[in-house]
Amino acid sequence: MKAYEGYLIDLDGTMYLGKNPIDAAPGFIRRLNDAGKKHLFVTNNSTRTQKQVAEKLRLMNIEANPEDVFTTSMATAAYIREHNPAAKVYAIGEEGLFDALAKEELTLAEEDCDYVVIGLDTNVTYEKLAKACLLVRAGAKFLSTNSDKALPTEAGLMPGNGSLTAVISVSTGIEPTFIGKPENIMMEQARKLLDLDKEQVLMVGDNYLTDITAGIRAGMDTLMVCTGFTKREELPLLDPKPTYTIDTLTEWEIK
Repeated sequence: MKAYEGYLIDLDGTMYLGKNPIDAAPGFIRRLNDAGKKHLFVTNNSTRTQKQVAEKLRLMNIEANPEDVFTTSMATAAYIREHNPAAKVYAIGEEGLFDALAKEELTLAEEDCDYVVIGLDTNVTYEKLAKACLLVRAGAKFLSTNSDKALPTEAGLMPGNGSLTAVISVSTGIEPTFIGKPENIMMEQARKLLDLDKEQVLMVGDNYLTDITAGIRAGMDTLMVCTGFTKREELPLLDPKPTYTIDTLTEWEIK
């Protein structure tokens, strides 16, 4: 086990499960802060703003400021800004996505668009999806905040943004550029925000398919904590393996 100067930390399944904090989460973040370690909460949830995510964490007694949060909406908006700051964007999503686009001073439009962006929208309509399809067919670049096909809820698995994205890609025959985990776009942006080399950063998460795969693709060491999506008994089936696997964050020694 080596020392790391920065941590990228998943939320759902790592810090909390639904509305309930995971027991070890508050103490883990306090230990990081006490040790002076840089960290970012990195989430594929595109619906919430930085402020809303930080408030949710604080209500769970998990120390967090808005600047500690990096969402897939923020990564998507930054990606557009980097490639075309004058872009006209048609967006499907919720407050978190529109807040991120506004902070990057990007122009929202419904015609002659340079980009079509889709994030999770629990009020999505046929009309929104149809407009997106028409714009993509007309040549707009197609971005999706993340590829999560299903979301765990108390009632069971619900459609995720990957499922909504599939409507547009199936209709148009055009695959989007995905931004969030496990893609490297979001990971590289997060690493730059920490201002650390990849060898100095540890990716912490509960989901092998998103969190751990994202870290592996980004060339970072990974810590899988078995408090959420991926179970320890699945470990023999995983390849490549996480750098470290623990049952609870209390087991992790911060050096």
